Amino acid sequence: MSAFPVIASIVSETALAEFIKEKYPLEENIDCKLFRTGVNHTYFISDSQTKFFARIYCHNWRTKSEIQEELELLLLLKDNDLAVSYPIPDKEGNFIQEINAPEGVRHAVLFTFAEGKKMRFMSNESCFAVGSLMAKIHTITAGKKINRTDYNSEVLLHQAYHHMISFFSEDLDEMQYIRKIGNQISKSFEEANWAEHQKGIVHLDIWYDNLSVNNQDEITIFDFDNCGNGELILDVAYFCKQLFFIESDKEKYENKVQSFLNGYQQIRGLSEKEIQLIPEAGASIFIFYLGVQAQRFDWSNIFFTENYLKMFVGRIRNWMDYYESKK
Repeated sequence: MSAFPVIASIVSETALAEFIKEKYPLEENIDCKLFRTGVNHTYFISDSQTKFFARIYCHNWRTKSEIQEELELLLLLKDNDLAVSYPIPDKEGNFIQEINAPEGVRHAVLFTFAEGKKMRFMSNESCFAVGSLMAKIHTITAGKKINRTDYNSEVLLHQAYHHMISFFSEDLDEMQYIRKIGNQISKSFEEANWAEHQKGIVHLDIWYDNLSVNNQDEITIFDFDNCGNGELILDVAYFCKQLFFIESDKEKYENKVQSFLNGYQQIRGLSEKEIQLIPEAGASIFIFYLGVQAQRFDWSNIFFTENYLKMFVGRIRNWMDYYESKK
């Protein structure tokens, strides 16, 4: 009896450990533990000396060339002494492996382990350090492009909305709000007339879950899976928006976001126009990630329902209303 086709599988920890041991110059005794499934699958790998993590990209999520672009960016940042988790070459100098999974070929990469811990409630000092590191990354990547997604209004807003139509009626209040706010943000982006140095390579997912923190001010950034091209203010806005929902006390939020912006602007300036666009830029990325969940609901969010949509859009409304009230 032939095997039934699947759309996603979970690679065996034991088999992956043997695969890593064969490919990489590690010690004989390797421990491999599945950490998390999602858009990609993450495994923690360790021998008696060192920790690593392996990312197993889901089938048809990223092309090999897209992954290569991500890794070249990480190596560029590493070569400039920036604290990022970077790829490890195998015995033959290759960074990307291929695994023949039941659904088809999946790519795998071994990365350095980001020492430290995840810190949901960051101190002002940690926020300052995140801003500083983000600005250093942007200084290196400003004016550059990679062969990956261009994060413009079409991708962030309009394509995301159309992905969601497959799940939700356009008559829902939340869908009408997304369409309305999407058109508003798109117009603001078009009128911004960005200078070349205000555009570059963006991470697009810098928040506490993709940071490791040591001693409050030692920050390592990882998970560049969504990196692409766009206005650099997108990264700034997304971190601010995440802080907004973590900190229910808005006085604490204001202090932390100011510390973050101070850390950023100590390294790299922001124009008044960029700062003014933080609310809309942050909202655009949240809309984009709704589109990702619609596109890949089976990997990223099994609870993709109308109630979830109401909750998620409610967050976008709260964020936009907060900044509207400050005008």
